[in-house]
Amino acid sequence: MSEIKNKFLSDSKEKAFDLKHRQTVNFNIGKYNEAVKIGLDQYSDLEKARKRAANLKHKVINDLDKFLIEFEKNFIRRGGKVIWAQNAKEAQKEILYILKKHSAKVVVKSKSMTTEEIDLNEYLKKHKIDSIETDLGEYIVQLAGEKPYHIVTPAMHKSKEDIAKLFNEKFGISVESTPEEMTAFVRSLLREKFITADVGITGANFLIADTGAVALTENEGNGLMSISFPKIHIAVAGIEKLIPSLVDLHTFWPLLSSHGTGQMVTVYNSILTGPKQNGEIDGPEEMYVILLDNNRTEVMKNTKQRRALSCIRCGACLNVCPVYRNIGGHTFGTTYSGPIGSVITPFMNGFKDYQHLSFASTLCGSCTEICPVKINLHELLLYNRNEVVKRKYTTAGEKFVVKGWKRIMMKRWRLDAVGAGTKNVAIKLFFNKSWGKKRVLPEIKEKSFKQIWVEKRID
Repeated sequence: MSEIKNKFLSDSKEKAFDLKHRQTVNFNIGKYNEAVKIGLDQYSDLEKARKRAANLKHKVINDLDKFLIEFEKNFIRRGGKVIWAQNAKEAQKEILYILKKHSAKVVVKSKSMTTEEIDLNEYLKKHKIDSIETDLGEYIVQLAGEKPYHIVTPAMHKSKEDIAKLFNEKFGISVESTPEEMTAFVRSLLREKFITADVGITGANFLIADTGAVALTENEGNGLMSISFPKIHIAVAGIEKLIPSLVDLHTFWPLLSSHGTGQMVTVYNSILTGPKQNGEIDGPEEMYVILLDNNRTEVMKNTKQRRALSCIRCGACLNVCPVYRNIGGHTFGTTYSGPIGSVITPFMNGFKDYQHLSFASTLCGSCTEICPVKINLHELLLYNRNEVVKRKYTTAGEKFVVKGWKRIMMKRWRLDAVGAGTKNVAIKLFFNKSWGKKRVLPEIKEKSFKQIWVEKRID
């Protein structure tokens, strides 16, 4: 068993029985789910919107090379610069080159899971460049020396008391501070950083092929500040973020906001078509888009699992997942957690080390049901499990148990030939460890349903 899997199992046991953690997470997710329910009521035909979005993303993913070239051509036409990065190291090096070229010492960042994916903050810190998260949740986890807990809400695992304690330790403000007071404190602290920063770095919610534009959606305005004040703007985006046309935003933006935060539309929505043009009074003088592969093409190679690249990072599948709600985001040990992370991470980070994530699911189908772009997530997890078997990553013990179980289940008489006592011994022998110390194994009754049915059946 790999160290990564061992850590996952160990952390899962700890978090699943950490009552304070579960209380905080379930409270915060509960609030989100209430809001999402209200947000979805704006649709007269939600299924139609989901189908349209799914079809558009399906079209893009299956013709990705064409849409990427179209985006690049249109973005360059307006003075932007496109850099292709095969992996995290290439993306880091290209970003560092731009920063050194402009003698940058301070960077302001808006929330971006893609920059988390390439460990950009840690990389820049090694090169003595101050990279400051400006999203409140991201700023909190950066102060705490942690990674984001959730795709949409990075500090979901922290209560207001936890945050007040953190701010007291870092800045000396009162532990009795209210959320409003803490927000105002961070706002005043970051305002100077926006004004003096050399470079602004953002992600991209969508890349629009026909206009060569970057679409950003946010609620705090830190993204707008990150691109308005600094002279240089760098957007880091996965190659799957494409949508065909500007008009498609009227489908994707409401779906993203309603499923992510329960809003009809988020507070700030920006469409960036390149650097400042002649006659324009604000905006960056230079704008770069880093198009990141980082093994997304490995997902593309699989005709079934490639549907996962349609994901618009709304986080809805995490919020409804019973496994995520019990073990939390950090336990997954990956940038993308929950159902979507369990599907794509084995391909992006290595199947051998991350195969266990595909088995960390109840396969209840809640993730598929809520997904705004109709990704069949629970089915993709099954395909991943099949991939584990195909690649021969299963253990000898697993093969023995599954082969024996199949043989017994294929013939009813074999199942009936063994008594309840023997069955209970077998269950304890083969499943006791997997079942866990905190749960009691189910016990086979003396008589099977078939036997009871025959005895009680009235002709």
